[in-house]
Amino acid sequence: MSITSALPLPPPPHTLSTTHHRHSSTPPPPASHLSLPISPRHSLDEARLSNHKAPTIRTRLSQLCREGQPEVALRVFDTLPQPTTVLWNTIIIGFVCNNMPHEALAFYARMRSTASTKCDSYTYSSTLKACADTRQLKLGKAVHCHVLRSGIYASAIVYNSLLNMYSSCLPVSSVNSEFRGLDFVRRVFDTMKKRNVVAWNVIISWYGKTERFYEAVAHFRRMMKMGIKPTAVSFINVFPAVSGLLDFKAAKIFYGLLVKFGDEYVGDLFVVSSVISMFSAVGGVELARKAFDLCLGKNAEVWNTMIGGYAKNFCYFEALELFVEALELENTLIDDLTLVAAITVVSHLQNMDIGKQLHSYIIKTSMVSSITVLNAVVVMYSRCNSIGESFQVFLEMQERDVVSWNSIITALVQNGSDEEGLMLVNEMQKQGFSVDPVTATALLSAASNLRSELIGKQTHAYLIRNNIQFDGMCSYLIDVYAKSGLIEKAQRIFEQTSSDHRDLAIWNAMISGNVQNGLTEEAIFLFTQMLKENIMPNAVTITSVLPACSQVGRIKQLHGFSIRHSLDQSVFVGSALVDMYSKSGTILYAENVFSSIPVKNHVAYTNMILGYGQHGMGAAALSLFNSMQFSGVTPGPITLVAALSACSYTGLVDEGLAIFYSMEIKYGLKPLAEHYCCMVDMLGRVGRFTEAFQFAEELGGEGYAIRAWGSLFAACKFHGRYDLAKIVAEKLLDLKVRDSMSGYFVLLSNIYADEGNWEYVDRLRKKMQERGLKKGAGCSWIEVAGCVNIFVSRDQKHKKCEDIYEMLATLAVDMKDAGYDHHDLQRDQVPHFVE
Repeated sequence: MSITSALPLPPPPHTLSTTHHRHSSTPPPPASHLSLPISPRHSLDEARLSNHKAPTIRTRLSQLCREGQPEVALRVFDTLPQPTTVLWNTIIIGFVCNNMPHEALAFYARMRSTASTKCDSYTYSSTLKACADTRQLKLGKAVHCHVLRSGIYASAIVYNSLLNMYSSCLPVSSVNSEFRGLDFVRRVFDTMKKRNVVAWNVIISWYGKTERFYEAVAHFRRMMKMGIKPTAVSFINVFPAVSGLLDFKAAKIFYGLLVKFGDEYVGDLFVVSSVISMFSAVGGVELARKAFDLCLGKNAEVWNTMIGGYAKNFCYFEALELFVEALELENTLIDDLTLVAAITVVSHLQNMDIGKQLHSYIIKTSMVSSITVLNAVVVMYSRCNSIGESFQVFLEMQERDVVSWNSIITALVQNGSDEEGLMLVNEMQKQGFSVDPVTATALLSAASNLRSELIGKQTHAYLIRNNIQFDGMCSYLIDVYAKSGLIEKAQRIFEQTSSDHRDLAIWNAMISGNVQNGLTEEAIFLFTQMLKENIMPNAVTITSVLPACSQVGRIKQLHGFSIRHSLDQSVFVGSALVDMYSKSGTILYAENVFSSIPVKNHVAYTNMILGYGQHGMGAAALSLFNSMQFSGVTPGPITLVAALSACSYTGLVDEGLAIFYSMEIKYGLKPLAEHYCCMVDMLGRVGRFTEAFQFAEELGGEGYAIRAWGSLFAACKFHGRYDLAKIVAEKLLDLKVRDSMSGYFVLLSNIYADEGNWEYVDRLRKKMQERGLKKGAGCSWIEVAGCVNIFVSRDQKHKKCEDIYEMLATLAVDMKDAGYDHHDLQRDQVPHFVE
């Protein structure tokens, strides 16, 4: 007999297949103990018909289904001339219990098309379970309509199955405040006249799943007040809601209530895992450990939850100790998830030695075949800044999934190998894997890092063509376009995003994009607009908008805002304030902010050291640099650049040389081009040209070489070493770098002009014309009473231009009368009307 469908069901597969589920050591408990029992009425019918074939056939069909042969049971069923409803239900239940929900739905459709057969509560209950397993909401609603139209008395089992179906199929987003009317779980629950503990368990679980934690806890209390005894599943469902409320006191109360119900509840391993997870979430890791220790027959899930709880509370060493304890058990209970938890802990610690030991254990125990474990190892090595090891593990994987590709691509992008990451995306697609939201995030990050307009546009177009959307997509796109210089495009994406969907990340990205493109007033306007729309800024917002504040007054306003909203304790906000106060000339404010940062990182120290150097306080900069190391904060490459710059500004040459030569020995850092530039500048300032020349030559043709030679060239002119300046100038011209070269041509031209060598002056000017170089006009600005006044060389556009030049001429006369040689104010720079 063929299976036909009266519902809009998909055609059944030609070959019966089972549904594959993700492996875990212990299956999670259901939200409610749904069962598919045979009614007492059916048992009585069988007793009355004991002399006929029907009971024997039903027993045989049930046995075949229990033995995992529902397809054989179906063939037997097809030989029956007029099967009863009980037999139809037996086949549907058999398919459901053997993880074949699609076949169960198709068989239900066939049953509906048979006029002589009527469905009962058990038909609908088992079919709704199949809808829940397949997450087919439309079919579930159709079955719900069949129940209502059938006119049968809907028993508790049908209502419970409806609750389970809707809670399994409804997307969480459909029950937010805007679409609360679509909450069919609540509506079905409210229509139930009598509710057993199963129904209460489902509604509590549903409220927790949809992050309505208060309602979940309130329904648990209502259930208790109505005299319904909670089951272990009730506690398992309510504990996540207590975790969501972050209420430590409530967690202790609910755990005390659990203990009152006896050892049957406390000893349930699912309950123990939920208790550990709840206490870990509310900051009670000691109580979580106590519950763990009281558990006698721990399984892998209990161990994993406790290790994860320690990791959530930043108790990484305790997590590792517990992992080692699990390894030392006679019958070790660790599984893939245990190893992943331990690897994640090592990733947070960034401890390469422990990571290698753990990797060795994985290889020795032949667990290298687990893709999940190896994916975690790839991430671990990348977090430990060992991208080479990470890539090697990836290459040696015998089998890879999309998570493997995403892990290595993300690792490459995060470690600065953006182009290599982009190459792997192409290879990933060649291997038959599609770009998903995680891959797209890595692509957009790479485009942002490379400031690549092309990659950003291509990725954006791919997302549109394939209708891919994910959380944070708009903020990534805004960041990419802003960093690529397409601020108008970024602005358009921001404006096209409705105000209801503009989250904090989108506002932060737009503010930061405006600052990066020099649109400081627009950034400040966006910040004020954000406050008007009741979007509360975070530490990222403050650090993004601070660079837009050039006035001390504005910096103080933001500083005050951060204090009022407890954001000043963030090391990121503190570091940004130190930087801005230093740049605005108020070093004392910078010192006060630095002192108030509770936990300082290398960025905070770097900004303060740089601020001291810029203010000529070299001794203070070096003192802070030394105290940083005693505080346990390891200086990075940028911190050393700040220390060397401070030595350069203040003439502490010997101290700077000592820092430079101790980089590899003391800090394990190989000097980079930036460090060589600092040394050239420092030695050039004090006239030690031979050493400065040697440092510059060691850079070769690197990108920073032009900066090093440029610093030395300026030093030669300052000290009057025109002979060496000409040699350095030739080095600069040999680099053939167009950017910033016009300034060096002009300086060299001025040197020849000072010597009266006009032939070389003309030659240089011709070279500039041949290369298309043009010296831009010098620009300076000053802010007076909140208004920024901008000036360029020979500027005559300012509205007070005549008054300014008149004052300039007066100052020039006063300088001359005072005996100063004001050669910087040349005659040809002053307009004729001033003369």
